[in-house]
Amino acid sequence: MKTNNQPNENGQFRTFDVETYLHSAGVARSISDFEKKETLFSQGDPCKHIMYLLKGEVRISVVSTSGKEAVVGMLGPGDFIGEGGLAGQSMRMATATAVTPISVLMIENSEMFRVLHEQSAFSDLFITYMLQRNIRIEEDLIDQLFNSSEKRLARALLLLARYGKQDRPQKVLARISQETLAEMVGTTRSRVNFFMNKFKKMGFIEYDGEGLQINSSLLSVVLHD
Repeated sequence: MKTNNQPNENGQFRTFDVETYLHSAGVARSISDFEKKETLFSQGDPCKHIMYLLKGEVRISVVSTSGKEAVVGMLGPGDFIGEGGLAGQSMRMATATAVTPISVLMIENSEMFRVLHEQSAFSDLFITYMLQRNIRIEEDLIDQLFNSSEKRLARALLLLARYGKQDRPQKVLARISQETLAEMVGTTRSRVNFFMNKFKKMGFIEYDGEGLQINSSLLSVVLHD
């Protein structure tokens, strides 16, 4: 959620940069840095603020009453985190953990409400973001219900690489464990290992010293019937 086109006074379109806006619009906020594996907030914590991810990757996970943990999402630069408080949630429904060193813009809920009410361009952009997040959740549910673990893994890797996002070029993923991928996909680590080796042999992914490179050809696994 970095940019959006809004018409200016001449009827021409300009680029609306969320990061620049949040840094300059008088929003009461602060920037916080977290190290790898550090917790941003935990399930059950009070919902006091919303975060805008500037750098790095964050894992969102939930723990059931029986103690079973499941990864329900991976977020990256340009994503908002912890927006449930804006919808009336008093407690965090999930835990957010830094997968890599990250920087986030911390905004109090009251300040976010003020900006949303006073700045229509930003409000429109935020609503669009939330609708897109809702669509993503529906797609994730359909993926879990109807697709094989191989397709689910391929889709997860493409999403992590921001495939198809024009303002977010494909990139080398930071190191992510096969255990985490297994939790995201809903399968075992051994199955993830098997498919990762298969993808590597077929040239869909590449390993190097910096991380994991996702090639667009991996899309063929998702599209194949």
